[in-house]
Amino acid sequence: MLWLLLLQVWASCLWLGQGEVVNSFANTCNQFFYQNVPPAKGLEPQNPAWICQTFKNQRFYATLYDKKERIPVYSAYIYQYDAGKRATPEWMVEPQLIRNNLPKDMETEKTLRETYSVSQKDISESQAVYLDYHKLKGLDRGHLNPAAHHDTQDGRNATFTFTNIVPQNTALNSGEWNVYEQKTMAKKSKDCQTTYAIVGAVPGNSYISNGRVNVPSHIWTSACCKTKQNTVIAWGAIAENNQNKIRVVKLGALEEKLAELYKRGPVSLFHKDCPRT
Repeated sequence: MLWLLLLQVWASCLWLGQGEVVNSFANTCNQFFYQNVPPAKGLEPQNPAWICQTFKNQRFYATLYDKKERIPVYSAYIYQYDAGKRATPEWMVEPQLIRNNLPKDMETEKTLRETYSVSQKDISESQAVYLDYHKLKGLDRGHLNPAAHHDTQDGRNATFTFTNIVPQNTALNSGEWNVYEQKTMAKKSKDCQTTYAIVGAVPGNSYISNGRVNVPSHIWTSACCKTKQNTVIAWGAIAENNQNKIRVVKLGALEEKLAELYKRGPVSLFHKDCPRT
């Protein structure tokens, strides 16, 4: 009987761990990484949260979130471009950053207040919120995982969460970064079977909302895929978040630059099969 009791306790612990905010991406939502291998620890902040971004009970991508700076370190997703027009949903937040017994689905702040009796103070202390991004000047709500890179409305809606955006330079967001998202990404991945993308932000020295939310110094993006000819290709790109300019680079060059910028150790974004040169 003791073994049965222990089994029940073990099963209950597993159940409690199966929420939206997890202890790591291994065996939770690693399907969004090439060969199921998330980036190594060189990107991890001091106060991280691993989020399996869930909407309507479906996981759409994975985000490593910096709870101190209130911005994502990166979002990882499978690229499925859709050029069609889309409706803009209400902005959402991550309930389990507040308490792990709250819903695993991303929710609006209003829903959390009215349906789950969560105070606005508790929401705001746990992450960036709508008011932080209100009346920005020269900055946009910059998606790391862009809505246009999803081919379903639910997938596009799931990108509208404050755990997936950073304060991004307006000229860059609507200019060269948009060109990369809409055109360069499509061109470079045209022979891919499945394209795995990781897009991130390097914390900077300035803030919005009275010091609550960090303004990144750089925005970066990377991808790896197996082609239809069964070769593996990879690439990266990086932009300073104060001008309308982006550099497309080799994956290895991007990883070296990120190690220099983050100062958290060596950076490895993808499985070793993804070419660095």
